[in-house]
Amino acid sequence: MYRSNISLILFILAYLLFIIFPKRRSLIAINAAGLLLLTKTLSLPEAIGAVNWNVMGIFVGTLAIADVFMKSRVPAVIAEIIVDKAQNTAWAILLICAFTGFISAFVENVATVLIIAPIALTLARKINLNPIKMMIAIAISSNLQGAATLIGDPPSMLLAGFTKMNFGDFFFYRGRPSIFFAVELGALVSFFVLMFIFRQDKHKVKVMPVERIHSWVPTVLLVLLIILLAVSSFFDTGFTCAAGIICMAIGIISLLWEKLTNKGKVIELVKSLDWDTALFLVGIFILVGSLSLTGWINSIAQSLSSLIGGNILLGYTVFVFISVIISAFVDNVPFLAAMLPVAIQMAARLNVNPSLFLFGLLIGVSLGGNITPIGASANIVSCGLLRKEGYEVRFKDFMKIGVPFTFAAVIASYLFVWFIWGK
Repeated sequence: MYRSNISLILFILAYLLFIIFPKRRSLIAINAAGLLLLTKTLSLPEAIGAVNWNVMGIFVGTLAIADVFMKSRVPAVIAEIIVDKAQNTAWAILLICAFTGFISAFVENVATVLIIAPIALTLARKINLNPIKMMIAIAISSNLQGAATLIGDPPSMLLAGFTKMNFGDFFFYRGRPSIFFAVELGALVSFFVLMFIFRQDKHKVKVMPVERIHSWVPTVLLVLLIILLAVSSFFDTGFTCAAGIICMAIGIISLLWEKLTNKGKVIELVKSLDWDTALFLVGIFILVGSLSLTGWINSIAQSLSSLIGGNILLGYTVFVFISVIISAFVDNVPFLAAMLPVAIQMAARLNVNPSLFLFGLLIGVSLGGNITPIGASANIVSCGLLRKEGYEVRFKDFMKIGVPFTFAAVIASYLFVWFIWGK
């Protein structure tokens, strides 16, 4: 009883502190994990075992590749070409959002926004356009497509690590269309929402090219990474360590290439990676592991089962839309990590394919962050970039775009997953 009470108290306290002090989330998570060890709620081997090191390897390795890929300026040049070929401002913005989504399926969301933002802001300055709506659209497009593949965003990595899904499983899983197609359907429907939002921006855009490709090598490395991850799924069917090793290896090669060609210091390049989020993930793995080891996950599943009864559709709907609402205001990583084992137990109690709840949960946490400017890291970064340009984003400004976009994408994805996996 002592261990279970301590684990629950520390988890709730950490969660509250995440909300109050979002910029200190990694420090909070690591300290909470340390307290679990000091109070002997978890042993050191239990804490180490709770961390999914394969997911950590994927995350850190992908960050390194994304950083070098961004510096190559290939994405920026492609974005300029898209803008130049567009019929008018509205289509330029829509095509930039589509390109953002494409990159975000393979590169972490924040890195994607940082890749695209300079082009969007340059376009806005050239045609004297308020960039707020465009930057919001870029952020939410990035968040949506990040759920499409295993390497798109930490929630996808967490799901893969928990369920042992490989890269190919995000496209077809056990003979059925998987999460990729649910996300793409949501993207298609939400694209029409963006068309409506930008319908009045009809003047022609002409952008003078200012970007220059520094090298194609990072692009080749990124494509190689995707191929190797797909191939690894055939021999590492348990998602044990191959994906993490591949991402780390390509990440190290990317950093060494950056050092040799641009004379950058490897230590400085390594320091510039998002270690804050990496430490946060480690702490979250340990916190959620303590809940599972002390029996709280099973208790939560029992409570939800009692509330829902035997109604599978009700249970699925509750999972998806509670995830959307909560993720609109708090970080989706700890919530997803806590709810993954609950989803498995709920599916077992209702005698339904667990993929129904797992995929619904991923959709909810990934898209819910699009409702508010604090719901996802990409949103916070976009608002910060706008603030540097002298534009302040209010909650209502963000939600005017985020709410209809999220509603359209969630409903479409929710229905797709239900019809494919609800039987």
